[in-house]
Amino acid sequence: MASRNSLEAVYREYLAALVLFHQSAAHAVGLGPTDYQALNLLELRGPQTPGALSAALGLTTGATTRLVDRLVAAGYAERAADPHDRRKVTVTATMTPEDLAELLDGVRGSIAGYVSTLDEAQRDVLVGYWQAAGQGYAKGLSLLTS
Repeated sequence: MASRNSLEAVYREYLAALVLFHQSAAHAVGLGPTDYQALNLLELRGPQTPGALSAALGLTTGATTRLVDRLVAAGYAERAADPHDRRKVTVTATMTPEDLAELLDGVRGSIAGYVSTLDEAQRDVLVGYWQAAGQGYAKGLSLLTS
C-alpha cells in the first residue's frame, strides 16, 4: 500500500492537472474560468436564479449579473421569467461551445474507459470519494466567501 505522503502527492498532482486543464479549456474557448464553471453548473443543475448561481460560485450579485450578461451575449445562456414566480428570473444554459464539447468528450472518454474496468464495489468507492470531495470543497468555498 502507498504511504500517506505518496497518496497525498498523487492527489495533489491530480488536482493540479484538473484545475490547469479546466483553466486552459476555458481560455481555449474564450471563457474566463468562472464563466466556464458557471456554464458547467447550469448544465449540471439546470436553470437557476442568479442568486443561486451567485451562491454556488461564491460571487457577489453584481459579479454574477455581469457573468450572466457575458454568457447570454455569447449565446451560451438565456434569461427567462421564472415559471413559478414571474418576479424572479432564471438562467438556463443553451449550448456548450462546440470546441469545448469535443475537448471534454475526449477527456471524459478516457476516464470512462478506466471506470468501466472497475467492479461495482470499486465504482461505489469512487463515487463515494467524488461525493465527499465535492462536499468538502463546497464547504471550503462557503467558508471562504462568508
